[in-house]
Amino acid sequence: MKCKLPSCSADRHHRTVIMPVKIYNTLTRKKEELKPIEPGHIKLYVCGITSYDYCHIGHARSALAFDMIVRYLRYLGNKVTYIRNFTDIDDKIIARAAEQNTSTEELANRFIDEFYVDMDKLGVDRPTMEPKATEHIQEMVDLIGDLIDKNMAYPSGGDVYYSVNSFSEYGKLSGRNLEDMQAGARISVNENKSNPMDFVLWKASKPGEPSWDSPWGPGRPGWHIECSAMSRKYLGTTFDIHGGGQDLIFPHHENELAQSEGANAKPFVNMWIHHGFVTIRDEKMSKSLGNFLTIRDILDHYHPEVLRFFIFSTQYRNPLDFSEAAMQDAMAGLDRLYECVAAVERLSANYSENTETVAGNKDKAKIGSMEKRFQKAMDNDFNTAQAQGILFETVKVMNKILRQLPDTPAEEDYKLLQDAAATLKKLAAIMGLLQENAANYLAAKKAAMLARINISEEEIVELIKQRNQARTDKDWARSDEIRDNLLDQGIELKDGPEGTKWSVKRS
Repeated sequence: MKCKLPSCSADRHHRTVIMPVKIYNTLTRKKEELKPIEPGHIKLYVCGITSYDYCHIGHARSALAFDMIVRYLRYLGNKVTYIRNFTDIDDKIIARAAEQNTSTEELANRFIDEFYVDMDKLGVDRPTMEPKATEHIQEMVDLIGDLIDKNMAYPSGGDVYYSVNSFSEYGKLSGRNLEDMQAGARISVNENKSNPMDFVLWKASKPGEPSWDSPWGPGRPGWHIECSAMSRKYLGTTFDIHGGGQDLIFPHHENELAQSEGANAKPFVNMWIHHGFVTIRDEKMSKSLGNFLTIRDILDHYHPEVLRFFIFSTQYRNPLDFSEAAMQDAMAGLDRLYECVAAVERLSANYSENTETVAGNKDKAKIGSMEKRFQKAMDNDFNTAQAQGILFETVKVMNKILRQLPDTPAEEDYKLLQDAAATLKKLAAIMGLLQENAANYLAAKKAAMLARINISEEEIVELIKQRNQARTDKDWARSDEIRDNLLDQGIELKDGPEGTKWSVKRS
């Protein structure tokens, strides 16, 4: 899927690059200004999925968080090289392939294909490159060789281990002390290791498992080495941002950092970004608890943009609790944005140069400052929750103007609303929102909701006409009867200056 943002076009390099973006750096535990190594070009690596099953909502949060970050950085005018890997060989893949009586390659590729189905439904833009671990075995062997040459890794029993004692700063990313980790470690005895905290770089092959040749005998790579090798190949020995979920800080990212800085003798990553966990009704998501939700489970019931809206209603570093009530709130919020855009798009181009404007100076200032205020929120560690609030503040002003417009609006009001709607859509696109035609989105949503309650739109419109006539005739009993009967069928009526509006009641 290609990025649809204006900044992704060929003229991006003509834009002035402004970089006031501050990001919470896990390594330093504070917000820092993003200063790319190469001005105007940000290099980002994100740990992708282990491809042995369907993706869950935690995977969705990760993919969407970094999709948003890349979109925003490109919106600012930067070039972004975005690498996200696939782990297509590990213990889980081997075990699942054996269960299904298939090869690890078939299983991994099948779930990579399924991953793309989910990502495309969510409207996630493809990264610059998505390397697979199994396609970079030689790069991993070379990196392991570098560590052995520096006495930072050692072969033992066909395996190769990284010596954590060889890296004096081990633990600096997670804030853990090596001595404390060793004292509290619950690690099974492994006679091949010099230290129980040492981790495997290369695993000797076992009967029936996939294997590759190496100087230490046939085997396969450990999990941590793949990201160090692939990031070094595509982004260099030092790059700007490395990202993933908080669960990856230790041991995965800690071990990546240690082996990369050990091999390359220079800083590995300048900034580390980690998003928060997803819980289900305040419980950790778990198949054993029966609260495990795949992306497909959610999209069976909700539009993809509703899930996006929900995820971005919380700043990426904070915990995110999934519930039906939260999703209903997200749907209502998204509807509000679409309804405002649809109302503006329904305005006829027959405006008047002589009609007096209804938008006051405060209204114009609020709308005019929308983009600047949005940027301020996003520059503060990609605070999408605050950015959404700014969109709603603007919509509130736009709706106020829309309610006051005469049949033939003033040219100034017309153009103000048209420009506001265009800017609203441009900014919402950074979060992947308002990507559909507004009228079509609302019509499809209404049709889907009506299909569930066994009443047609034509029947509703006819009953509203009958109710309006009853109200004209002051037949209040009949008017109330029609309203109550519709409510019993899940249809809510709301009387206002523009007449009677109806909506499907939340279930």
